[in-house]
Amino acid sequence: MPTPRLAVRALILHQNRLLLVNAWPDGKSDLWCAPGGGVERGQSLPDNLKREIHEECGLQIAVGAPCLVNEFHDPKGSFHQVDIYFHATIIGGQIDPAWRDPEGVVTARRFVTEAELRGLRFKPDSLPDLAFGSDGDAASAFYDPLEPIVL
Repeated sequence: MPTPRLAVRALILHQNRLLLVNAWPDGKSDLWCAPGGGVERGQSLPDNLKREIHEECGLQIAVGAPCLVNEFHDPKGSFHQVDIYFHATIIGGQIDPAWRDPEGVVTARRFVTEAELRGLRFKPDSLPDLAFGSDGDAASAFYDPLEPIVL
């Protein structure tokens, strides 16, 4: 069985809105998630995250503290991924609808309020509490146990 894939993701709040991406080529799914992606050997997790955010969104970020370890899998297959989420802030660039992910995976990106997020299909399940906090304060760290991947 293959080992789990390691990925990094950014929790970026800007004007009390969370940055989300649709990471399904050609928009074949309505599932949204935080931007990020696979870790390349020989680069630190923050450096990988900076690269991924630039590729997917055209933004430059400052990477802050880790805030979530999330793992998910395909119960009918061999896919298993561990995502490490970091708080991050935008230090350059802006969301441009004309921006193209060179890998062609991210097809849409947007900032959403907590209410808008709760009206979307998203992963991981803890994302609203992680980003906005259940009592208005964003939490500092979470661990999500293994959850099934949803297409």
